[in-house]
Amino acid sequence: MPSPAPPDVRRTLGRGQLVGLVYRLGRQAASGVLTLTPRAARPEVFVLRRGGAVCGDGELARRALAARLAGSAGEAALDARFDGGVTAYPPGAVHQISLAGWARSHLEGQLDAALAQALVHELAGRPLALRAELAPEPLDEADRRMLAALALPRRLDQIWSLARTPRFRLLAFLHFLRGVGALAVEAAAAERPVRDVRPARALDPRRAAALRLLGVDDGDDPDAVKRAYRRLARALHPDLQPGADDQHRRTLERRFAELTAAYEALV
Repeated sequence: MPSPAPPDVRRTLGRGQLVGLVYRLGRQAASGVLTLTPRAARPEVFVLRRGGAVCGDGELARRALAARLAGSAGEAALDARFDGGVTAYPPGAVHQISLAGWARSHLEGQLDAALAQALVHELAGRPLALRAELAPEPLDEADRRMLAALALPRRLDQIWSLARTPRFRLLAFLHFLRGVGALAVEAAAAERPVRDVRPARALDPRRAAALRLLGVDDGDDPDAVKRAYRRLARALHPDLQPGADDQHRRTLERRFAELTAAYEALV
C-alpha cells in the first residue's frame, strides 16, 4: 500500500528542526515544492519527487544541493512551506538525492568525541526504544541489529551488547534517530515517581518475565499495559516491515509471538 500523501506544511522552524521535517517528507515519499525562507534572507526552493530532492547531474550538483539543505538547517529560524502534489522535473535536472538519506548523513556527520561523550551522559541508564512509525530503512546488517535491539525499551549498555556494533557508530545512529524524533527516551528508574511504598510481593516468574518484556511495572493499569503492547507490536509485527529479509522476518515472528504471549499473561 503506498504511503498517504503528506499534508501541506506552513510553520516556523527553530535551529535543527528542519532535519526532522525533511526526514519525514523523505519517508512519506513526498512530491511537491519545499520553500525555506530564513529571516532577512532569500528563500531556498527545493523540488521534491517521491521523497528525493531534485538536482542536476553529477557529484558536484548533489553536493551543492546537500550544502543548501545544511545551510538552511543551521538557521536559527526559518519559515518552511511545503506544497504537495506531483511535480515535473525542472529543465536540466533529472537526478535527486534521498531526503531521508541526507537527514541521516547530516546528523551522523555532526557527531564528534565531545558530542558522543555528552550523548552517553544523557542517555546512560535510560530505557531507549525506536518509534516504529519513524524507523529508517536499514542499510546493512549492522543497521538491522541496532534496529532489532531498539525494538524493545533497553538501556544503552544492553543495546550495545545486542547490536555488536562499534561504539561510535551506535552513538552516531542514536544521535540521528533522536534528531529526527525516532528515538523514545524514557525516564531512568531513579527518576520515576514512587507510586507504592508497600513491600514488593513475590512475583510468579512467568509474570515477572512478561513485565520485563513489555517494559511495565506490576500494578500498572490495564490501559498502560495495552499501550505498551501496541507500541511494541508496531515495531515487531512482521507485516509492518515488508522490506525485511527471510531471516529478519523469522526473528520478528518469534519476538512478536513472545510479546503476544507476555501480554496475554498479564491481562
